[in-house]
Amino acid sequence: MTWLEGTETDPILPGQRLITLLNRPQILAAPGAVNALAGLLAKRAGFEALYISGGGLTASMGLPDLGIIGLDELCANVRSIHRATGLPLIVDADTGYGGVLNAMRTVRELEEAAGAAAIHIEDQQLPKKCGHLNDKRLVPAEDAAAKIAAAVRARSRMQIIARTDAAAESLDEAIRRGRIYRAAGADIVFPDALRSADEFRTFAAEVGGTLMANMTEWGRTPYFSANEFQAMGYRIVIWPVSALRVAAKAMDALYTHLRRHGTPEGMLDAMQTRAELYELIGYGDYEALDTAVARSLLPEIGR
Repeated sequence: MTWLEGTETDPILPGQRLITLLNRPQILAAPGAVNALAGLLAKRAGFEALYISGGGLTASMGLPDLGIIGLDELCANVRSIHRATGLPLIVDADTGYGGVLNAMRTVRELEEAAGAAAIHIEDQQLPKKCGHLNDKRLVPAEDAAAKIAAAVRARSRMQIIARTDAAAESLDEAIRRGRIYRAAGADIVFPDALRSADEFRTFAAEVGGTLMANMTEWGRTPYFSANEFQAMGYRIVIWPVSALRVAAKAMDALYTHLRRHGTPEGMLDAMQTRAELYELIGYGDYEALDTAVARSLLPEIGR
């Protein structure tokens, strides 16, 4: 079944589907996907939810993660991934794209128009930074809590995640803020850039409720597996930019090879074949919708 066919709308909203996944005993693993093709590959690998990273999206646009992109650009990206995969999407909404009213609009746009299942809003000032970098400037906890409360008021079934960036400087302050955000109505709390298993366990014990962990590479957090995060008290783990980093490294190798040799032939074993790509995106299913389109036959060479 393709997206073009007018199938009945799923009566279960993405946010409710995410809640169902979180009610299972095992931790929810959500890899990052910066576009619909990446989302399809993750879905085929067996993942049941995806994470849309602001850092990953901006990097794919050739921009740094400093709060430069706008809500419309984020919505367009989320919409295309939702349309292609149908999976619940956890979306990085940065600082909510403004004040309290802007945070409410962000919720409405991402839930209604783009199909997001959850968003997280962080407590930084603009220009914001990756949570694992230094010299981040935080807004007062009460101001961040007001945005969380407004986001909860605006949502239908979307899950609202409160991210705190205080942990890189003070675990105690991250715990204090986590409690305030939970009291403001956050469904999930996300402490970024914790430095050790002890910090993860302490935060979980002191804040409680549903918690999300970030397993990014080359950051402040040591490498832990999904099962290890679960044992520390976390219900969601994300790998925000892992797939993009692998893809960028592969593209760099291809361009270097192509420039040096003038042909991609030596890289064919590292490529997805034409047949594999067409199968992934359902090429033949779309062709079958229009009898005016002749069924494509793949070339015998170079599939």
